[in-house]
Amino acid sequence: MYKLIALDMDGTLLNSQGQISPRTHAAIAAARAKGVTVVLASGRPLEGMSRYLVELGLTGQDDYVICYNGALVQQVADQRIIRSQLLTGSDASAIAALADELGVNVHGFSVSRGLISPRVSPYTEHESRLIDMPIKLLDFATLPADEQILKVMMIDPEPLLSPAIAKLPAELYQRYTVVRSAPYFLEFMNKQSNKGTGVAALAEHLGLDASQVIAVGDAGNDHHMIEYAGLGVAMGNATNDIKALAQHTTGRNDEDGVAQVIERFILNA
Repeated sequence: MYKLIALDMDGTLLNSQGQISPRTHAAIAAARAKGVTVVLASGRPLEGMSRYLVELGLTGQDDYVICYNGALVQQVADQRIIRSQLLTGSDASAIAALADELGVNVHGFSVSRGLISPRVSPYTEHESRLIDMPIKLLDFATLPADEQILKVMMIDPEPLLSPAIAKLPAELYQRYTVVRSAPYFLEFMNKQSNKGTGVAALAEHLGLDASQVIAVGDAGNDHHMIEYAGLGVAMGNATNDIKALAQHTTGRNDEDGVAQVIERFILNA
């Protein structure tokens, strides 16, 4: 029986209006009543997930969250860290320098400073609004080498970002976890950080193995957790590579796809 379900947020848990539908809300509550741990696994920081955690009642001592695409796994109530694998200021400086060479914008997340960016681009403003976190302007070349960085993102419209991605050196993929979370976001994390390692760490913390885990997502940053889980599920609106990887495809995020998964594999199993 499945004991843990990990849910991506944007494009998965949330519909096109950025809301949790009543059917999905009810399905999550019913799963929790059956003793299933429901965890939100997102590229967002905790600050950008809090309102949804409150809405779902996922704020107790036994509730957890996977932030920054798995760079941070935390207990919600007291923010106690279960797992943390981060980048450094040196990493951020190097990625930002490469972004400049490729002609694309960049921003990142510092443990001590929050959302940092050398300049304000439309996508940094979008990120700031989405997660309710102010932008701190900072030249990444001035970051202390040992500063703790959660992730760095190359950010620009798809017609600019895709050609830049094609020019990335192969060694970058050996050095970092690199995932495309949206057409306009390319994310860089510690090589040991991804949603899969985050979900695996939480499962181990709970005394579970992969066979007891469901993971649901729609984009490239969900690849690792869908691959890890005993049941990997792609949303109907997922990218083709995620659908090919998953063992099951559910409805779209505007069709209560998450509720469909919970009802079929947990509530009616």
